[in-house]
Amino acid sequence: MIEKIQELLHEEKWTRATINSYSVHNFTELAEIVEQISEDNLLEIKDMCDEHLVHTKNSIIALYISGIISLKKHFIDDSNLLQLINLFYDNRKWNIVEHLCNETLSFGENRIALRLLADCYDNQGKEDEKFVIWERLIKIDYEETDILKTLAEKYELEDNIEKAIDYYKKCMHRFINKRSFAQIKEIWGKFIEYIPEEYEYLLNINSRIQKGINQERAAQLLDDLYSYYSERQEWDRSIEILKLILSYQPNNTVARTSIIACFKEKYKDHSKLASYIEKSNLTQAYRDIQTAIEEFEKHISFDQGTFVYHKTWGIGRIKSLKNESLVIDFASKRNHPMTLKMSIKALKVLPKNHIWVIKSIFPKEKLKEKVKKDIPWALRTVVLSFDNSLSLKKIKAELVPSILTPNEWLSWNNNAKKILKTDPLFSINPDSSDEYMVRSTPITYDEKTLNIFKGEKDIYHKIKIVKDFLENSDPESDYFAEVFSYFTGILKSFSSINDTVVACYLYVMKLMKQYPFLSQNLEISFKDLYNEIDQVDALFNAINDTELKKCFLEEVKNNFEQWPQIYKDLFKYYQSSYILDMLFNNKQRDVALSIFTNAYSSYKEDPETCLWLIKNYSKDFWIDKVGISYDRLIISMLHMLDISYRAIENKKEVSKNRKLSKNIYTIMFEDGELLAYFRTCDVNSVQRIYPLVNEISDLAPARKIEIKHIIKERFPEYLFQNDSNTTSNISGGLLVTMTKLKDKEEELRYLSEVAIPENSKEIGDARLLGDLKENAEYIAGKEKQELLNIAIGKLKEELSKAVVFNPEETNTSKISFGTRVVLFNRKAEKNETIIILGPWESDPKNNIISYLAPFGAALIAHTVGEHLDFTINERDYSYDVVSIEKYLD
Repeated sequence: MIEKIQELLHEEKWTRATINSYSVHNFTELAEIVEQISEDNLLEIKDMCDEHLVHTKNSIIALYISGIISLKKHFIDDSNLLQLINLFYDNRKWNIVEHLCNETLSFGENRIALRLLADCYDNQGKEDEKFVIWERLIKIDYEETDILKTLAEKYELEDNIEKAIDYYKKCMHRFINKRSFAQIKEIWGKFIEYIPEEYEYLLNINSRIQKGINQERAAQLLDDLYSYYSERQEWDRSIEILKLILSYQPNNTVARTSIIACFKEKYKDHSKLASYIEKSNLTQAYRDIQTAIEEFEKHISFDQGTFVYHKTWGIGRIKSLKNESLVIDFASKRNHPMTLKMSIKALKVLPKNHIWVIKSIFPKEKLKEKVKKDIPWALRTVVLSFDNSLSLKKIKAELVPSILTPNEWLSWNNNAKKILKTDPLFSINPDSSDEYMVRSTPITYDEKTLNIFKGEKDIYHKIKIVKDFLENSDPESDYFAEVFSYFTGILKSFSSINDTVVACYLYVMKLMKQYPFLSQNLEISFKDLYNEIDQVDALFNAINDTELKKCFLEEVKNNFEQWPQIYKDLFKYYQSSYILDMLFNNKQRDVALSIFTNAYSSYKEDPETCLWLIKNYSKDFWIDKVGISYDRLIISMLHMLDISYRAIENKKEVSKNRKLSKNIYTIMFEDGELLAYFRTCDVNSVQRIYPLVNEISDLAPARKIEIKHIIKERFPEYLFQNDSNTTSNISGGLLVTMTKLKDKEEELRYLSEVAIPENSKEIGDARLLGDLKENAEYIAGKEKQELLNIAIGKLKEELSKAVVFNPEETNTSKISFGTRVVLFNRKAEKNETIIILGPWESDPKNNIISYLAPFGAALIAHTVGEHLDFTINERDYSYDVVSIEKYLD
């Protein structure tokens, strides 16, 4: 195939084929030739064509083949094929232009190809086809405004207002970015005409204009919105709009006059309206308008029936208002008189749906039920109580502990977060990224995602937000364009290389490969970035995204000959079969195997890497390929388990070591590796490895006994250190059954891994409430913590003394642990059956007696036929031993 293409290039050069001699059929034939090129030869043929273009820059065959291969390999540079299309465009060969554009677009959307195709249709008078291409173009060209506006006007003329508004909104977004106020004003007029009720959206747009252009322009647009709402006598919104105008233009006399008129309409039934307007000097131009409005609203809010809050007396309600005096009913202070002047200073007026008012009126249990059952209602109520902007931390302060307990908050909070994230009637406050707002009209998923993205600080959380967005939406969104520009902006402005810069580069490259229309020429390459990194391993470890770590490794392989050594160095930070597979599949077997040998030799310093390799590669692989025996692997895992247990006991990296010990324990016991080993190994291995098991002090006694039983079954003559064949000689030990031992170990696990962390969380939550001396939740939490620690200490002590009884060692020649005894009660003249077990199993109601209890101790070691007389707590007993049999199986 290489020779054939060389012949084609040579033939083209000597025959000097002209543009006019080409047809669509010629390109169809070339496409068939490209399809026949094997994957291994693609890059070589592309290089050959590129070299040919150095000397023959307008070679149609070279431009086509190189361009198609670039598209097939997802290269960012598609300039050759676009250059070819332009050659035919300039010569007005529209059928070939159309064919080449469509072939380019078959690999993914491309803004240049779409423009050329649209112009091609325009020149051919194909209006319908042109509009279809324009529709595709505006979805991927985030800078295009003229075509977008033309389409919006087209749909408006067709009376498709919904689609027209959708396009006008996109226009508005783009014109604000371009700071084109004339166009903004025109589209704002469309919004006032068609969607004035989308109040939050319009205020958000206005806020962006105020920040991006200037306050004067923003105020100018609000005049039209005010006119709409004032004509409909919606005074609350009219007043809010005028306040916004006056915050932009404090000396706007028209807005000042208008807000006074709105106040008069809203409070026309208030007996003190005229007096309060006069007192606040609203009508006096010399008085600062913001201060005047604030004073007027404070005065006018005091009226009969209004709820108020006092920092000492709590919630009250105005009982009467006469002249300059009020009478207020507080819960603890009824009929309290107060002057209006003092009220304005000392009281906070509350709406009747304020959370404080609701808490003061409704019974706690009824309110708790409502809050738990209707989370959206609770969120709306609390957020709206505080100027419609509140963080989760402050929401918690309002609900805990006055309504919910700290434990109830945990589950409630998880559900609330989901609602805040998904419910379109909640949004992030654009001016305060950690606070939420309630909307009267739904927010779009795209806009909400953008707000969440802006509020997030961590780069990897931002990337996660974008990934979630792309799973539920598509990148053909102006909001996505803003998100994408955030990452490219970092790449254009960084001053030093860190993991954020590298992560942005990798993610931008990933997105451009996935969505070719996003492609842009970055001024820096991965090789440039890599060569500026001070500590590659530290930076790689800091990349908190597994997909991006893989992208990093792919870039390393594509850019550096020494990639195998780099892979080896980075393996501990990316424990994945990907690295090993790449090494094995690229004839780097020795490097791959050295990862195993190095991990084994340094398992004490880096146990995670060694354990990952043991877990994911079979023992046969380790023995046959790596050359490390299974005995050595077992010993290494036992050492790692012991080291992790000791670290936990010494409170060193507890979370990390707890996870490590759990993983080793799972492999060794739950997956049965250690038990299987002892079932097959020889006695020499037992002598070498069992003592290591026995020396792990924190290993559950039941596991040690289980192994011991396996060894006893296989090697009956094997003598354990300090071994004894009689259970009665165990010094200081506590005889228990295996079942009860496992129950106690599970109880200890629950207390240590569930109860203690939950209690610590409760204490932490209670601490946030402040005033620890008077904090009932905190005090209760600390008391519970003390009880839990006492219980854990007692359990550990008992478990350290526990010795599992082997039922096969039951001695029925005398009364002992694990026997069922029939006694003849001489006083009652009847037989009684007694079972002898330990204190953990003791159940007197069911005649199970502990061998350590006074009654059990009096029976121990006696034989059939013996007569027993003894006294316990001044009560005399008289028995004959009738029979003794084995109880446990």
